[in-house]
Amino acid sequence: MPKRHWEDFKPGTVASYGPRLVTREEIVAFAAEFDPQPMHLDEAAGAATLLGGLAASGWHSCCILMRMIADGFINETHSMGAPGVDEVRWLRPLRPGTQVRVRTTVLETRAPNSRPEFGFVRCFFEMIDEHDSVLTTMTSPLMIRRREAGARP
Repeated sequence: MPKRHWEDFKPGTVASYGPRLVTREEIVAFAAEFDPQPMHLDEAAGAATLLGGLAASGWHSCCILMRMIADGFINETHSMGAPGVDEVRWLRPLRPGTQVRVRTTVLETRAPNSRPEFGFVRCFFEMIDEHDSVLTTMTSPLMIRRREAGARP
């Protein structure tokens, strides 16, 4: 399959990726290494918090989201990375045994004047559970190589 360029992305385009099952074991393993707060390691500790039970770290949710979009489309583009993340929101806890998918919406595309070899594709990502509840959102501009540097879209 040919890789996609910046010109192939259109504002308003929506795509979904997944599903992926999130297990208790991976939640606890991630937390033990990267975010060892009690609510991410133990059911009883989680139940005593606003989370109301064991829940994945928000950073774990972001990592899962990243993996799903990398597998879903980024690795099939001429990606040049991203300058950062504009916003992340953790709206609902990600629980063990949850089946998640990611919905991606292209918000805008923009060609910078100073760097003709790539363009920005600003996306809104939503991690959604099997009940259609949105758990995590992220907005980020991606840098995608242009088919022809400096060509007008």
